[in-house]
Amino acid sequence: MAKKNKYADWAKEDLIKRIAALEKHRYGLVWEDKQEDVAEQCERELPVLHEDISREIKSGDGLPYNILIEGDNYHSLYTLSFTHKRKIDVIYIDPPYNTGNKSCRYNNNYIEKEDPFRHSKWLSFMNKRLQLAKYLLRDTGIILVTIDDYEISPLTMLMNKIFGEQNHLGTIIIVNKAEGRTDDEFIATSHEYMLVYGKNSSRAVINGLAFTDEEFYDKFPLKDKISSYRLKPLRRGGTNSRRVDRPNLFYPIYYDPKTKKISLEKFQFSKEILPIDQKNVERVWQWGKQTFLEGMNTEIVIVENLNSRFGFEVHRKVRERDTKKVTSVWNSPKYNAAAHGTKLLEKILNKNRTFEYPKSIYSTLDALKISTDKNSLILDFFAGSGTTGHAVLELNKQDGGKRQFILCTNNENNICEEVTYPRIKKVIKGYNCNKPIPANLKYFKTEFVPQIITDNDKRVLVSRSTELLCLAENTFELVKQSKRKVEFAIYRNQKQLTAIIYDEDAIEKCKEELEALKPEEKTVIYVFSYDHEYNVEDFDDLTIRFDVKPIPEAILNVYRKNSKLRRK
Repeated sequence: MAKKNKYADWAKEDLIKRIAALEKHRYGLVWEDKQEDVAEQCERELPVLHEDISREIKSGDGLPYNILIEGDNYHSLYTLSFTHKRKIDVIYIDPPYNTGNKSCRYNNNYIEKEDPFRHSKWLSFMNKRLQLAKYLLRDTGIILVTIDDYEISPLTMLMNKIFGEQNHLGTIIIVNKAEGRTDDEFIATSHEYMLVYGKNSSRAVINGLAFTDEEFYDKFPLKDKISSYRLKPLRRGGTNSRRVDRPNLFYPIYYDPKTKKISLEKFQFSKEILPIDQKNVERVWQWGKQTFLEGMNTEIVIVENLNSRFGFEVHRKVRERDTKKVTSVWNSPKYNAAAHGTKLLEKILNKNRTFEYPKSIYSTLDALKISTDKNSLILDFFAGSGTTGHAVLELNKQDGGKRQFILCTNNENNICEEVTYPRIKKVIKGYNCNKPIPANLKYFKTEFVPQIITDNDKRVLVSRSTELLCLAENTFELVKQSKRKVEFAIYRNQKQLTAIIYDEDAIEKCKEELEALKPEEKTVIYVFSYDHEYNVEDFDDLTIRFDVKPIPEAILNVYRKNSKLRRK
């Protein structure tokens, strides 16, 4: 029996009072969700990927493939929800800022500043994409979103809603135009924001940023056999620094100025030093006795100071570190968008004003430095001019990493074909005086097949699923294909084989080829099936290591979940 609604027996007057109370005490982000054509299209048709082989770039054997997808990013995310669920390490996006200055389209029309639903349309637009993006992140994943004052408040609340306020790792202010915007009426804006969230804050890791040469010299002016360092008083100051607060950290240190001997035990000619300040307040040391004993010979320096209570002060060495903790304000000329975004792009493409407001490559580089490791997979589904892809390649060049990127962008004003792709190609091949950065690239376009209504629709989807399946398994090298392409094909990478059986009547032929290959790697077999099952006995005699997955059900199951997510 269905559970009875608790309001079913309420009088009309009581219901009205309840509604009024809910409206009065509501807290959170509320907007009128607006229908979006690209999302509605996925209810009528199913997005797939088609490779443009003519745009493949291969400059390094054994290097993994980077991916560029041309198409609306909602459709791209739809396909990636199948190919890359919980595989993405970092998402870095620079969405439209919704300034009302032809910066954001909704249903093929620009959102005007005077549009009363301007914020609702933008939130609807972002909500749909961020919902899909969330499920692409690994549990250790991080998402970074840049934005300015127009939508910082709504975006923060939307990110809290989707990713959880407890997973907000911080907000960084990036000074990208120190002189400020001249068209601002009252206060000239000189910065933008970068919101940083973890999929799970308890598992997220934020790296530090390297010191500049100037910062390094200022912070570590001394050097010994171990490394550069600076001195810092061992006596604690500030809160919880008194003896009554932490009595176990109050103890004497003994020192002989002639022999330089240091000990926690009193000895002949030694002078006692206690953590008592000049105002005669009993403080404590920063280290306990055991830590002091471990670092006493290499990390402790006694400095003569006749003005101190004991004539000497105890210091510890703060060692050189490769990185520093990230701060919430990034202020450097290298983040200037005009100098290191617009002009850099013009230099690469040999054209003027090919793209409005590209990011400084240095702000993107630093965003990736704090969020990635050398093997991270990075997604940017607002790829624009391709700054993120460029930054990934440059960072790999700097530290020898093997990071990969997935870029998604539409082709409005031929942006993908004439800006994004040529930029990535030139960075890989080399341009002007810049040496090549070896990398591989696959170029895909989003296309559509009919929504599944008949069995024939299932066959059509399977026949058009090759790129989806190869991308999901990261296997692009064609090893074997049946004479009739509609039967089967086998692909591989260095670790795995992927077999796609488009017609169940070709199972035996495909098995024979797999046995002949005798692969030591694991093999994933996708086999056509009208439902979500397949005949296990068909594969009982295979002697290789393998897994079997039915198609198109493996794809459809994910797409159904996407559809439900959109309607939430």
